[in-house]
Amino acid sequence: MTAFSLGTFGFPEVHADDRPIKLALRKGLALLVYLAEAKGAVARDVVATLLWPESPGETGRARLRRLLHRIEQTLGQAVFETDRSSVRWSPALELKVDTHLFEDACDRGDFEQACQIYRSDFLAGFALDDCSEFDEWAFFRCEALRGRLMHALERLVQDKNAAGEHFAATAHAGRLVELDPLSEVYGRHLIRSLLLAGDRSAAERHHAALTERLRDELGVAPEAETEALMSPAAGSLDVPATRYVKGVGVHLAYQTYGSGPLDILVMPGFVSHVERAWEHPASRTFLASLMKLGRLIVFDRRGIGLSDRVGSAPGIDVTAEDIGTVLRAANARRVVLFGASECGPACIRFAVDEQRLVAGLILFGALAKGCWSPDYPHALRASQYDAWRQHLVAQWGGPVGIETFAPSLAGDPQARAWWAGLLRAASSPGGISAVLEAFRDADVRHLLAQIAVPTLVLHRRGDQAVRIAAGRDMASRIKGAEFVELDGNDHWFFAGDRGPVLEAIRGFMEGLRKRTS
Repeated sequence: MTAFSLGTFGFPEVHADDRPIKLALRKGLALLVYLAEAKGAVARDVVATLLWPESPGETGRARLRRLLHRIEQTLGQAVFETDRSSVRWSPALELKVDTHLFEDACDRGDFEQACQIYRSDFLAGFALDDCSEFDEWAFFRCEALRGRLMHALERLVQDKNAAGEHFAATAHAGRLVELDPLSEVYGRHLIRSLLLAGDRSAAERHHAALTERLRDELGVAPEAETEALMSPAAGSLDVPATRYVKGVGVHLAYQTYGSGPLDILVMPGFVSHVERAWEHPASRTFLASLMKLGRLIVFDRRGIGLSDRVGSAPGIDVTAEDIGTVLRAANARRVVLFGASECGPACIRFAVDEQRLVAGLILFGALAKGCWSPDYPHALRASQYDAWRQHLVAQWGGPVGIETFAPSLAGDPQARAWWAGLLRAASSPGGISAVLEAFRDADVRHLLAQIAVPTLVLHRRGDQAVRIAAGRDMASRIKGAEFVELDGNDHWFFAGDRGPVLEAIRGFMEGLRKRTS
């Protein structure tokens, strides 16, 4: 039996028993790649529309039949399993696909092998000019794979430096900088690794190059943390380590900061990155203020930030399970859950299921149902939500949405650069689309009456992302909940006037301590 392999990192290549096969049919290559990625049968109509979008149905199907025949002639044997309505790679064949090998290595935690397999971007230099749907599919697949590569490289930088292999860390950090030259986080990874390796002159060169790129491309100066790396006292900086805990089929990234009689678990919304959260001054100041009230715990949900990327969106129940996994790893005692925006429902789920562990619940700018229904007029209609999601995905990589999420910061070039970098590091267009699609269908209203822990609901009156009516409705359904309306129109809890937010949280925490003392 012939063993076929398909290379898709770069211009697609086909090999039979390690012999290259020249297939001078661009749509033939596209078909092989698409079917391999599908890992199963695909409807003929779907493939025909993908490859011949302008052709009538029967014409497209006829062209598909001819293409299947020509491919098998070129490959020298039957490679497809077909019926009247579908087509697939024959499951009887031995087929290796480099993207599958890459993802398998990532899933196993073998990040070095994964990064060796990823030699170029998915289908780099390959496109079908008259097939916009195929090119769109290829773009999202490329972004998803690229996101997993960046996650793998970050893990390698951390692991190599922790093991004292600093020169190896610099190689992986350098690759990160090549992927995203405007990322200060990646720039710091490289500079820090070079300093640890004892090559200060190279660190200075890269610091100067990063400074020049930020100035020329974004019109901003390096952040204080970047500058601190080059100071003589940089080696004495106490930077808390990102830790990992194995959950159900996934590794979760988390950090703990400070101490206190209560733990505070912060879940900031639909994207997060445990390291980049500290990079913006407003976010850093807010989190530092929370540290004065208790030990802070932050983590990235599965599929987001530095936690393992997964093939499906993390639902509310799964995220609630991951909360428990992180709390156990952090040896948490009684915890106050701070759930903002889209993370509110998962915190609600956990507070109901694990009441004995939860001292209190704080919900900021959250809502109990993802989209509109006749009995829930406080959210966007499904069509509006999908249009917003598509806009967000289409503009991914830039500071998309900042005007809605944080109007007070929308004109700040440094805030825009930070948000754009956080989005790129936290997820990919395809990954975040799945996350937001799952939230659109979420509904935890039935759980609100079951909440038996002290609850504080905070919402800004002018919030443009989640209407304040959603906060009022949620508070009215939770027995004994305190509802605080705040001035301002920022959806991010750390943006705008933070004083009233922190004051309300401080008062709530003091009340909890009195209850437990």
